[in-house]
Amino acid sequence: MKALNKEDIFKLLKQNKEKLKKYNVKKIGLFGSVLRGEHTNESDVDLIVEFDEGKKNYDNFIELVFLLEGLLQRKIDLLTIEALNPYMKPKILKEAYFESI
Repeated sequence: MKALNKEDIFKLLKQNKEKLKKYNVKKIGLFGSVLRGEHTNESDVDLIVEFDEGKKNYDNFIELVFLLEGLLQRKIDLLTIEALNPYMKPKILKEAYFESI
């Protein structure tokens, strides 16, 4: 399976914007090895999601993980900004590349 880069990932996300909106996604950020270009064909994809205000819930989160894994054909590590480790949060947010959906 071909390794995905940042452009591939956001192209797929934009092509599936309506599906993402179904889960109230406001914006998605990419971080980690894929963003840094240090990934392999087996690497997972590290993403941060921000939901529309008041729309973050367990069902939206879990269904979004399934959708993203299907679209990207990769294991997804999906986090919300609130779930970031407080010690790692500044580094991750500084590194992350976000796009609005």
